[in-house]
Amino acid sequence: MLKKTEVVVFDFDGTLSARDSNVEFAKYCFRHSIRPWFYLPLMAVCGVIRWIKPHGLWWRENIRRFITRDMVKKFAPDFIKLHKRERFGWAKERVAAERAAGRTVVLISASTDYLVPHLVRDMKFDAVLCSRMDKNKPWRYEYVCWGMNKVYALDEWARQNKIIPHVVRSYSDSTADMPMMEIADEAVWINRKTGTRKEA
Repeated sequence: MLKKTEVVVFDFDGTLSARDSNVEFAKYCFRHSIRPWFYLPLMAVCGVIRWIKPHGLWWRENIRRFITRDMVKKFAPDFIKLHKRERFGWAKERVAAERAAGRTVVLISASTDYLVPHLVRDMKFDAVLCSRMDKNKPWRYEYVCWGMNKVYALDEWARQNKIIPHVVRSYSDSTADMPMMEIADEAVWINRKTGTRKEA
């Protein structure tokens, strides 16, 4: 028997936290390793491809091809400590309030599985869904949790937990999340620079 469940969905980068965690982790790697600098020509090509084909996968993977398993192991823990400071002040309290109201609270992020779960561990989400990366090649996607794929990820999670989700609210800063926002009764748009709610 499937259980109907009220769900609230949050994006992460630009919604609960200032600055994009993927971009900031790349910058961190540039500051702490010489390896990324050798990939600048490839990254420039990826920038062009991104402009031509913004929904593509090739540039998303290759723009971070410099990232190795050892770099993640070495750099991610300290980066996570630093990036937690970018979280908007209201975020943890808002998640707690939604849970206190009896709703299931889910984070759905395009960021990676070696960053996001650790960045929000203290926030007590009922589920954290994010892009799944190849453990040995952490620049390569196993699942890109972006755009419509966020809705698919939520559906898959709901099936696994035997629930029928009724999305009461979705929070996001980006129109890339329009599919996720459209399935909600209420779409809450956040200004990614200030962390404040955008006026309709």
